[in-house]
Amino acid sequence: MTAILYIVATPIGNLEDITYRAIRILSEVDLIAAEDTRHTLKLLNHFGISNSLTSYYDHNQKFKGDRILSFLNAGKSVALVSDAGTPCISDPGYNLVKNALENGIKVVPVPGACAAISALSASGLPSDVFTFAGFPPSRTGKRRTFLEEYQHLAATLILYEAPHRLLATLNDTLFVMGNRKIVIAREISKIYEEFFSGTIHEAIDHFKNSSVKGEVVILLSPGETLNIDNENVEELLLKLLADGVSLKNSVEQVVEITGKQKSVVYHTALTIKNSELN
Repeated sequence: MTAILYIVATPIGNLEDITYRAIRILSEVDLIAAEDTRHTLKLLNHFGISNSLTSYYDHNQKFKGDRILSFLNAGKSVALVSDAGTPCISDPGYNLVKNALENGIKVVPVPGACAAISALSASGLPSDVFTFAGFPPSRTGKRRTFLEEYQHLAATLILYEAPHRLLATLNDTLFVMGNRKIVIAREISKIYEEFFSGTIHEAIDHFKNSSVKGEVVILLSPGETLNIDNENVEELLLKLLADGVSLKNSVEQVVEITGKQKSVVYHTALTIKNSELN
C-alpha cells in the first residue's frame, strides 16, 4: 500500500455491521490508530486480524498525530478507527485528517455504521434536511444557550448525549424549545435497542423512573413547538389551580408542558383568577 489514511467505520453494536472492505483494510494497513486500543483489539480478535495498533484519542492527539503523520509521510498506510461508528463524528480524527490533507496525503473513507444516521433513518422524522450538533454542553446554563441556537431550526436536529445526562438535557430542551416531537434512540444495533417516540414531556415521564444505559441519540422535530390551543392551556391551568397549586407554579408548569409563551399563559391565569374573584 502507498501512503493513505483510511477513515474506517466500525460497528456501533452488532459486530455483523462491519463491512467486508473494512475487514480487508484493517488487515492490510501498516498501522491502525485507535481511540481505545483495548476496545479495538477485541474487534480485531473477533475477525482474526493481527496488526500493529497505536492509540489516538483526545488527550494525546497532538503528540500521536505528529507521529502518525511522520509514518504516513514515510509512505506507510494507516487506518483510523474510533470505539464505534465513523471516526471524526463526535470522535477524534479531525486534526489528523486536516494535517494529512495539508501534507498531500490521500484520505480515503471506508463507509459503515454511524449512530446519528442510523437513528435518523428509523426515526420517522423529516430526513431530507437535518443538522447534527454532537454533544450539548454538560452544564445547564451553557446547554440552554447551546439549544437556543437551534430553537427555530427548520430541520431535524440530531444530538448525542451521555445516559446520565439525558433527563437534564430533556428538561433543558423542554424549557428552551417547548413540548415538541422527539425521538430518542438508545443502544442502536445492540440487544436492548430502544426507540422512544413522543413529545419531550412524554419522554421525561418515560425515562425519569428508569436506569438509562448505553449511547443515546436525541432527534428533535423541526420548527416550532407543538400546536396546543388556548383551550388546553386554560384547562391545564384550571386543574392545577383547583389542586391548590400557586398561580406562579401553575404558570411555570403549563409553560413547560405546552411550550406556550410565558406571558400568554400568565395572562390566561390572571383571567381565570379574576373570574373566580368576581
